[in-house]
Amino acid sequence: MTDPALSESLTAVRERLAAALHAAGRPDDDARLLAVSKTKPAAMIREAWRLGQREFGENYVQEALDKQAELADLDDIVWHFIGPLQSNKSRIVAEHFAWIHSVDRERLARRLDAQRPASLGPLNVCLQVNISDEASKSGISLAELPALAEAVHGLPNLRLRGLMAIPAPCADPDEQRRPFIRLREALESLRTRLPEAPLDTLSMGMSDDLEAAVMEGATLVRLGTAIFGARQRP
Repeated sequence: MTDPALSESLTAVRERLAAALHAAGRPDDDARLLAVSKTKPAAMIREAWRLGQREFGENYVQEALDKQAELADLDDIVWHFIGPLQSNKSRIVAEHFAWIHSVDRERLARRLDAQRPASLGPLNVCLQVNISDEASKSGISLAELPALAEAVHGLPNLRLRGLMAIPAPCADPDEQRRPFIRLREALESLRTRLPEAPLDTLSMGMSDDLEAAVMEGATLVRLGTAIFGARQRP
């Protein structure tokens, strides 16, 4: 039986994304919804899958593994790892995820490359940029980005897809756009530097700044609470 609350919230989020794309003058399919399912039970993810959602973002390695095992029958589900990753847990991400959004150092990238099973094909990678220069957040600086991008692009078992950022919170819509502009410009610069790389992804925008992110070119927007409700440990 469909969960009415989840169905309504997922519909509302899809409509919001569609409206943001329309306002930005972009095609309806130009950005995808990544449902941030951390701390949510597998049953809720299964219900979202029944409602047509296919891409899910997880932050915690062991929690994600448990849910992946419970949902192993959903063979078209796409798992994204979006949280900070300790090097000693890189093998799990390399073996069990299709995407990672939080690569911010070459050592981690090389471990993921060495640990990625060839049978799975390359792991899709977004480099995390500390776009607001916050000491409390992970991510590489814009100045260090080109060197890391070149290193990752050279690794055969990784596919460099783009950039991810979590800007500092801001309530003003115009100010919200500023860090997203910087991230978009950084991706455009990387495309010039690495023309053969499939740099098609800007992972940016959450519940409070989705519209600003879409206006500046977001292709993956990460929403959790707006879909699943308030965060809680399973």
